Amino acid sequence: MDIKKGNLSIDSENIFPIIKQWLYSDHDIFYRELISNGCDAITKLKKLDSLGEWQLPEGEELKMNVFVNQENKTITFTDNGIGMTAEEMDKYINQIAFSGAKDFLEKYKDKEGADQIIGHFGLGFYSAFMVADKVTIDSLSYKEGSKPVYWESEGGMSFEMSEGEKDERGTTIVLYLNEDSYEFSNAYKAKEIIDKYCSFMPVPIFFKDENAKEEEVKEDKKEGEEKSEPKKPEPINEIHPLWTKAPSECKDEEYKKFYRDVFNDFKEPLFWIHLNMDYPFNLKGILYFPKINTEYDSIEGKIKLYSNQVFIADNIKEVIPEFLLLLKGVIDCPDLPLNVSRSALQNDGFVKKISDYITKKVADKLIGMFKTDRENYEKYWDDLSPFIKFGCLKDDKFRDKIKDFMIYKNLEGKYITLPEYVKASKGEIEGETVVTDENGNKVEAEVVGDSKDDKKDDKSADKEAKKDIVYYVTDEKQQSQYINMFKENGKDAVILTHNIDQPFISQLEYSSENVKFLRIDAEVAEDFKDETSADELKKETDKLTDMFRKALNKEKLEVKVEKIKSEKVAAMITLSEESRRMQDMMKMYAMNGMNMGDDMFGAGETLVLNANHALVKFLFENPKNDNANLICEQLYDLASLAHKPLEPEAMTKFVERSNEIMLLLTK
Repeated sequence: MDIKKGNLSIDSENIFPIIKQWLYSDHDIFYRELISNGCDAITKLKKLDSLGEWQLPEGEELKMNVFVNQENKTITFTDNGIGMTAEEMDKYINQIAFSGAKDFLEKYKDKEGADQIIGHFGLGFYSAFMVADKVTIDSLSYKEGSKPVYWESEGGMSFEMSEGEKDERGTTIVLYLNEDSYEFSNAYKAKEIIDKYCSFMPVPIFFKDENAKEEEVKEDKKEGEEKSEPKKPEPINEIHPLWTKAPSECKDEEYKKFYRDVFNDFKEPLFWIHLNMDYPFNLKGILYFPKINTEYDSIEGKIKLYSNQVFIADNIKEVIPEFLLLLKGVIDCPDLPLNVSRSALQNDGFVKKISDYITKKVADKLIGMFKTDRENYEKYWDDLSPFIKFGCLKDDKFRDKIKDFMIYKNLEGKYITLPEYVKASKGEIEGETVVTDENGNKVEAEVVGDSKDDKKDDKSADKEAKKDIVYYVTDEKQQSQYINMFKENGKDAVILTHNIDQPFISQLEYSSENVKFLRIDAEVAEDFKDETSADELKKETDKLTDMFRKALNKEKLEVKVEKIKSEKVAAMITLSEESRRMQDMMKMYAMNGMNMGDDMFGAGETLVLNANHALVKFLFENPKNDNANLICEQLYDLASLAHKPLEPEAMTKFVERSNEIMLLLTK
């Protein structure tokens, strides 16, 4: 053929700045694009072979070769795929508006397996000009009688095309790197990039460093033995990754090995979900639940997105729900709209369906494990809990689906659900009584002591009274006194010690009208009290309040006197749930540099004195005793210690006072 010269037929003269700065922000992406095109050409040839339109020569291996030469500053990509004629090269290379894969798919769109063509990268070839000053193509079509064609372009705006010398079917592309891109011809760097993008491409990829010294074939010195054969080259990718197999074909050890190899994490995952869906969209993958040793471990995961085994990106938030980004895994979805750029995914309804499907499969897996393998579900719970609670905070549908299957450790160390907790404590809810009509049928429960008129006047109070109370613990050591009281009175509480628990329970209350969480030191439950007259308690409260305020020099100290059944508890500090949550929020702001003031953190606390305890009785009956102030101070500090750590100055005084009290015992 005659030499043909010309300018590339490009829709926009600014196509290359767009490729560099918008379509492909990472310059190393050219490796993915050119290897993908080579695999695409081989996949097309396999398709023609399967349809009987062409026959693969016996013994020939269809493969992709990548050679780097750091001395010459070149990278060579060679495939033995479908190849191109001069007419096809003119159409698919010189006229950028066309896509070879798209045209091929259109022709074979009704044939089985057409979706396996990697055709989502129409401008992929031109990513080469991000790193190369000059690019050449040698190609020979599979079509009988075809002549080889040679194409060359410097700068990517003009080309020269002529008859070539290639005598083997397929395409060879050579990149002559520009000065800023020499690093890409380094063998170590090249393999690192290929491993990143092409580890699981469906065609064998062979890599060679042309500057590496050939290993000499060692001869065995023993007489009569033949020379050892050179080691056969092996592909650097896995063409049949685990996610492409049916779950029934995969063994546990294969899942664990895949996890170790892909994520370099040698802590075994808790369990995994193998996704395998063909309708209404094609999606395969494996999601792993990683083990988190402590709440201080990084719980940021990594989910790799692929399209037909071609790596696209990590953690694409449009496809992967935000809370699932705590997991590790791979998702392969050929149906994703990746033709132009990733930003096209944001408002795509199809992508939303994929995201919803993944969320549903995760919820179904957890619910299924709860129902059929609760022993392991409980075993994994401490690691699963932060992830699931984060999911509830971020996704309402996930929360509604999973909330009744979430478990909580109780005071006995057993795991229970909230419905199980509520069912066990129903008879202990304050003021609840069962009312029946004349036929014995249950009617709406009424709160004892409230008239119907009162209920009409205060609907919000009635609504609050009917909520199921769930008591919880945030620090088992610090709140041990309250825990013991609960156990002595046959009451239960759940353990919520993780940082995420406070926002989680707030959201749970907001989304449900039937539940209210109270920390065990928020109030003294009615079940803990002896019956006594209000007038009697008011008299003791007034007298003891005055004593404690003077002894502690705290004029605004709130004091309450209750007759608590346990005579072991002399005093305790309570803080309303609302005040505590407000304090937690203020502390969070303070951690972010906002000065809330020290007084803000101490507001709302109440000192509760047990009128049944000997020390409290003594104070009430002997207000002018020489040691009365000493006892008041000690009782207050002991109650505070069971509530929260003392400040340094208060702790010093507490130790000194404790020594003083012990000296009194020696007299």
